[in-house]
Amino acid sequence: MKYSRLIAGTMTWGSWGKQLSKKEIEALMNFCITNHITTFDHADIYGAYTTEADFGKALKDSSINREDIQLISKCGIQEQCGNRNNSVKHYNYSKDYIIWSVEESLKHLETEYLDLLLLHRPSPLMVAEDIAEAVTILKKDGKIRDFGVSNFTPSQMDMIGLRMDIDVNQIEFSLTEHSAMHNGTLDYMMTNGIKPMAWSPLGSVFKNDNEQTRRIHKQLGALVDKYNATEDQLLLAWIMKHPAKIHPVVGTTTQERLKLAIEAAKIELELEDWFLILEATQGCSVP
Repeated sequence: MKYSRLIAGTMTWGSWGKQLSKKEIEALMNFCITNHITTFDHADIYGAYTTEADFGKALKDSSINREDIQLISKCGIQEQCGNRNNSVKHYNYSKDYIIWSVEESLKHLETEYLDLLLLHRPSPLMVAEDIAEAVTILKKDGKIRDFGVSNFTPSQMDMIGLRMDIDVNQIEFSLTEHSAMHNGTLDYMMTNGIKPMAWSPLGSVFKNDNEQTRRIHKQLGALVDKYNATEDQLLLAWIMKHPAKIHPVVGTTTQERLKLAIEAAKIELELEDWFLILEATQGCSVP
């Protein structure tokens, strides 16, 4: 695998969440690597364009071998914040902006290349030829190794994929948001050799208290002893059973929860149990 089975999401490492110190970031990076999470997921906008630099400072001062980890970043979203002079939130996928954005991420992350560049969200004004030119230049210059997209539909992947190879699509996918199984997104990725990554893999199960989440908790609770697992482990195992070989992006900064997530990759749900969990979220059996 080019990327670890579970991916460490960094969105809440900085000012948008835990506000980890340089020492804490370095310790968390080392903990992840020691436990076989070697891929770190970034986006330029995290922490209002500050989290990459926080991570980069920690990486620079660490003893981590750059070749032992994989760095992902995303570009394209122009946020309204103190670090950008934008009158409105928008997307920019011009050739010059993509190249500039990658160069900024490299500078902030204290690295010479990204293992993977993703377009963060599709724009109604994106021009595939412009994107292809930027990606070609960035690959030729050794600044990115792989290219992908995030939150793209099959038709949007088609439009971009006709001009260049798409290696990854990072989508929202969880037990409570599994539309990608039914709208052709995962089918398209499996057919075309595009790796799926899933952000927010636990969905709303622990965020909301409603009829759906109560059904889910009841069903998961009936299986925890059978699999000697926690409910969040079963949610990750449910995702990873899908034949698309989805890589969950895990956002926790808690070492114990990271350990549980790693161990979830070893759980092999039985076929009928997988469908029992699906039935719990849908509120009905499959047709």
